[in-house]
Parts: sequence; C-alpha cells; structure tokens
Amino acid sequence: MTDIVIYHNPACGTSRNVLDLIRNSGVEPHVIEYLKTPPSRTLLIEMIERAGMTPRDLLREKGTPFAELGLDDQALTGEALVDVMMEHPILINRPLVVTPLGVKLCRPSEVVLDILPDAQRGAFAKEDGEQVVDAAGQRVSDR
Repeated sequence: MTDIVIYHNPACGTSRNVLDLIRNSGVEPHVIEYLKTPPSRTLLIEMIERAGMTPRDLLREKGTPFAELGLDDQALTGEALVDVMMEHPILINRPLVVTPLGVKLCRPSEVVLDILPDAQRGAFAKEDGEQVVDAAGQRVSDR
C-alpha cells in the first residue's frame, strides 16, 4: 500500500480535486486538515526543502493576513516566514502532498499526477468540469 499524505483544506476546490485524484489512483491517503493540525516547524521546513521551494514560495496571499502582516517585505528571511506560517497556518498554501516520489505544492491540481506512484484508474474531471484524466487513466490536460 502506497503511503501518501495530503495537507488539505476541505474548503478549497483545488485541494478537493487533488484528494480525489489521489483516490482515483486507488490510494486512500492520510488526510491532514492543516488548519486544525498544522505540521511541526521541523516538518514544514523539511517539506519545503523536499519540494525544492523556499518559504516564500509556499506563502498563500489570497484570503489570509498576508498584507496585514507586511509579508510582501522581501527583506523577511525564510526563517521569519516559517515563523509566521507556524503562527498563522492559513498562510501555508495548499494542498501539499507527500508521496514516495516526492513532495509538491499541487497547484494546479493535476500536478499531483507527477508524484503519484500508482496510475489513475479511470476518467477524472475537476469540480469545474475540466477533464484531467481520460477513461484509460491517461492525463489529458496540458500544463
């Protein structure tokens, strides 16, 4: 059984699409609602590094206190940005997915296909109707 973890926000359509794509590969992932159970500081830093990102790359602006906290200040260090993400988990962009093949911020949702070890088991369309996977389990969208 493949071990997959998704840091999920059920109120986010992209996050719901990613969760459904993981399930379409035949895997029931560990779902962590990161607003209720944020990752530890050490784990967050590890995921950022494994994803080849910087803390700034993981910051979410929309629907967060990003502007109020002055997080557009480019002088803020990565350490300072991690501190603020730990204090305000809503600032962590989502969904973050961890699989044996890597860690990715899955925006757009079909990015998760790059790190799923198991093939899709059938057709999949996003909530908005965009077809991502055909009936044969093959990716149809261009990125």
